[in-house]
Amino acid sequence: MATNWNVCGVCENLQITKPSVVWCSECDEGLCEECKKHHAVSKATKSHETVSIAEYKNLPTEVLQISQTCKLHNEKYELFCTKHDCPCCKKCVKSHNDCKGLTDINELIKNVKTSNALNEIEQTLQEVVENIKRLSTNRNENLKSIENKKREIEAEIKQTRIQVNHHLDKLQDDLIKELLRVEQHEKSKIENLLTTLKKKEIEMTQVQENFATIKQHASELQTFLTMKDIEKYIVGDEKYIQSITTSDSTHQVNISCQINKSLQKIPANVQKFGEINVNSDPCDFSVQKRKDRQAQIMVALPTKNIDNLTLTLHKRINTKLSGVFGCSLLPDCRMVFSSYYDNKLIVLKSDGSNDFEIKNIGRTFGVVFVGDDSIAVTSGESNQINIIDLKKKSKTKSIKVDSYNGGVAYKDGHFIYCAAAKGIQMISLNDETITNVNNTELSGLAYVTTFGDKLFYTDYTDSVTCCDYHGHILWTFCDKSVMRYLQCVSVDNDGNVYVVGYYTCNVVVISADGQQYRQLLSSDDGLNFPKALHYDTSTNALLVANSSNEAFLYDVK
Repeated sequence: MATNWNVCGVCENLQITKPSVVWCSECDEGLCEECKKHHAVSKATKSHETVSIAEYKNLPTEVLQISQTCKLHNEKYELFCTKHDCPCCKKCVKSHNDCKGLTDINELIKNVKTSNALNEIEQTLQEVVENIKRLSTNRNENLKSIENKKREIEAEIKQTRIQVNHHLDKLQDDLIKELLRVEQHEKSKIENLLTTLKKKEIEMTQVQENFATIKQHASELQTFLTMKDIEKYIVGDEKYIQSITTSDSTHQVNISCQINKSLQKIPANVQKFGEINVNSDPCDFSVQKRKDRQAQIMVALPTKNIDNLTLTLHKRINTKLSGVFGCSLLPDCRMVFSSYYDNKLIVLKSDGSNDFEIKNIGRTFGVVFVGDDSIAVTSGESNQINIIDLKKKSKTKSIKVDSYNGGVAYKDGHFIYCAAAKGIQMISLNDETITNVNNTELSGLAYVTTFGDKLFYTDYTDSVTCCDYHGHILWTFCDKSVMRYLQCVSVDNDGNVYVVGYYTCNVVVISADGQQYRQLLSSDDGLNFPKALHYDTSTNALLVANSSNEAFLYDVK
């Protein structure tokens, strides 16, 4: 990539310095006014698009830094490898000998600015921005709710404290009142006794004073008789004093307080006024996705016109099976075939030789790759979907369903399968919940596949139907003069639909909008009651299997 946009690259090679006015991305250099004219009429460059230097400089830095030549070989990119998702120069081809998806890069970039893929990316960017904004709004709302909750909790803490204080104040007041009442009661009893004793003391003192006078001035008889009276009086007072000392009136009165043990335990047991807890509920925010996109669409491969499709036979395969109902190409180029009548599944290597077989798992109908080196196999009437580990070469799990299960597809952690009388159903691998996609009654020989936000299914009648995930029919193709008893269905990177005609012994491709069709293969190509097919989007390969013995692998361009 040139670094000086201001200087004409052609003139600079001639050691002439002229300001550039336009930039040619094809030539990767700037052009002055004069060179621009030559560039526009030259046979080699007249088809090149140019842009003014001012506009070119406004491109994002990451775009300006994209090199159009191979960093290893310093040669112009001429090919694109869909398997490794990278551009290649001619010298890079040596390291991509095993790659089937090498395509002329000029074909790929043709009309790329008006392609569906570019439009998909543009809309995806818009969706991402919108989802970020919605997610930010969601989080800001959470911040506000936390702040509001904090204020509520603060008020609750203070109110609790007020209630506790009020209650303790009341208990304290009640106890003090009780203390005052008890103290007053006991004090009153003692004071009453003291008053009585005081009177007795005064009386006795008076007697003492009288007794001294009597001794001095009274006659003997008067003294004797008075003494007898005083003696009786003293005996009565002694008895009174004795009665007081033996009664509870002279008990030592003590008052005390036993604080409620529950209150006494508060300092030890109540270490916290309360506790602040944090819990979280699953976010009710859902990412809005207009459409699920496959990786090959996102790298901007242009839409294929079905009239321009070419099939090249790559390999004939002897399956040695009868009743082949399903087939699939694996990421490592191995092939899988299910035999409904032989009750087994076979995996073949890329050269067609046997890798391993799985027997005794009951009927085997549809087969689909689910990632993590595993495949899933439906079983027709046995109401279970079996999971096969390709490394362990054994069945690892069986998922029970509540219906017949025929043709099957896999998407985002869900199996979508034909459930005969129950229509098309979908089961989650996460919690194995089952939902109905549609309730259209299907035969036991129905097949289904997916592409983006669409489903395509056949029903062993003479039609293929395209619908969305709510079961709303978008289009239906039916032409008995072209196809009879449609079987397996698959879709390429551009949404073109490939269908097997069992009785008509052909393979037909239908355009993504369901408006056009074209026969690709027939009995002249060896098809003999074909039943299964699979289009591999990573390699642009089509695997077609007759119901017995033979299968065909095609490269699609």
